[in-house]
Amino acid sequence: MGDTVKRTSDALRVGASMQVLDYEQRFSSLKNLYDGLLSNLVTMGFDCKEAWETAKEFFGAPNVRFAGVDGTMYSRPLFDLVIFFGGAYASTGTITFSEEDKPLVKYDERTIRQGAGISNVVPVYINEIPDIDQTFFEVEQLLRDEAIISNATIANWIMTFAEYYLAYKLATDPDQSIRIILLDRSLSIERASLLYDTSKREMWKAKSSIIGHEIDDEPIDVNDLIITRQYVCNQASGLPPPRADYLRYAIIHLARQREALTEKQILAELGITDEKRIRRVKRYLKHLVERDILDETNEIYKLNLKYATTWERIRKLVTSLGDRFFFTKTSETKTASLMKILKDGKEHWLTTLDIAFLTLFTLHMLMEECWNRRILLIGMTKDTAARDFKRQLIPIMHNEGLLKTAISQKEFQKLPNTDRMILQSASIFNTEKIKPPWSLIEYDSAFRTMVTDKQNRRGYVSGAIKNKIGLERTFLKTYVQLSQAKTDPLLRSNVLLIDRLVYPEYDYKPENVVEFWNELSDGTKEPVEVILFLDKNVPNKLQNLTMTVLAAMAPSNIPEAFGHNKPLFIADKIAKWNYSQFKRVVDTTADWILNNHKLRKFIFYMSTFRERRATIEAARRERI
Repeated sequence: MGDTVKRTSDALRVGASMQVLDYEQRFSSLKNLYDGLLSNLVTMGFDCKEAWETAKEFFGAPNVRFAGVDGTMYSRPLFDLVIFFGGAYASTGTITFSEEDKPLVKYDERTIRQGAGISNVVPVYINEIPDIDQTFFEVEQLLRDEAIISNATIANWIMTFAEYYLAYKLATDPDQSIRIILLDRSLSIERASLLYDTSKREMWKAKSSIIGHEIDDEPIDVNDLIITRQYVCNQASGLPPPRADYLRYAIIHLARQREALTEKQILAELGITDEKRIRRVKRYLKHLVERDILDETNEIYKLNLKYATTWERIRKLVTSLGDRFFFTKTSETKTASLMKILKDGKEHWLTTLDIAFLTLFTLHMLMEECWNRRILLIGMTKDTAARDFKRQLIPIMHNEGLLKTAISQKEFQKLPNTDRMILQSASIFNTEKIKPPWSLIEYDSAFRTMVTDKQNRRGYVSGAIKNKIGLERTFLKTYVQLSQAKTDPLLRSNVLLIDRLVYPEYDYKPENVVEFWNELSDGTKEPVEVILFLDKNVPNKLQNLTMTVLAAMAPSNIPEAFGHNKPLFIADKIAKWNYSQFKRVVDTTADWILNNHKLRKFIFYMSTFRERRATIEAARRERI
């Protein structure tokens, strides 16, 4: 072994050993975790009869249809092009709740042929990718082709948009009548990520093709995007809340509901009486008037007529571009690619910034439909490095005196770094006390963006980054473990992250609400109301319903899906089958071009140096 390889292997061995020893020390502090902390936070023994009653109340019937949605993507360079493919596929079936036993789950037959699925393929010249993909928007230096191909995210964006758009189409399809939708994604984390991906307003006019695109003879403008980017409105949940950056959206939503309002009426409707908070309302009103979102005459505020229809026009934009993107045949379009739109008589690429906007709007539309139609929307994440249970929820609850715990802060800090490892290990160390299926208490996803107040004041929290706290009362999060082997109690399935949509009539109740204060940099104190089921004894009908569904859908006869979700497992299999089929199409297309005598003279110039070298080397390796 050469000295360089030997040195590298020694460094790897020592580094890996140190990491394993560190985890061994961390695991030693888990033995007393259940009695010291988790005994009040872990819920077990889910009631099938209560789930049956909740199903009849929530869905209106004990027999409902469900869908699991998963996606796939593929990209491959082909001469001077890169082929980007993304799609989403659903497995569907029926779940029947029973008063005496666990629900019966029946899956639709011939899912691959009859099941729902949408996809798109986009060939793009390598030199055009930096103009389409926002990964490269702020990169000033020239990039090599390999760097562009390796870092391009176009296929991932097509897949993400496809998953949410398919879920939305299923939710609104009267023939399917889907009442439970399962996504292989964390809903709260995905929304936060989409908000980040669309946050750089200075890029909008330069890089967004949907700005200026006409819907109902009215071009989409920057204000339309500002309004709908945070468009999560649910009056029963008090959304949007009149605090922090959401204050402007609360004002816009109020103006949308009323024809005309005075400043005094706005303050009364928002419940704001504090002098500093009143000053913030005045600033936002002035800003909205300057942006022409609000009109002000004689101290009476009205929503600009154009923006009274913003949400309806954005919905039409999403459905028109989504249907075109995933359902229109290339021969039926007037543009060279389905990822191009006509604007002012010219073709424009839809950039990944545009697709991020469309995906975010689709998620908001899906949430709205699920609230209106009483559809249970659940997100599941298999592998997660989330740490908010350890780093945010428990410290905040401890600071508020909401925890019955005997574990010290020093011991708590020694626990493994990720929530999944903490809970999975605690489950193994306490096989007699923790029996799958089990779930943690449900807590507001806003806790992920909160930390204890810097001064450790009781009743106060701060935003984790720049004192910004995410939207509350929208998603509830928990961790679950669904399966255990019959022959070996130590053989248990992975802990999964679950988040679901908040349904205010079930979740937003006084006994489930904790109020904190958030102090801003100017000294303004604003209330933050979050949903928290304090311990396992607090009734939670929808968690019982959700866990009963997930436990019934956890297959025991499929080893690779042990303790996961069968609808999502089937959807994943369908997605992988479609991936393999499309990959064959691309590979055989490349072979057809290479062997087409009419194109042979151009192949030498179309292919890159690496492609030519790889072809020659492959030919050398072939046995004669």
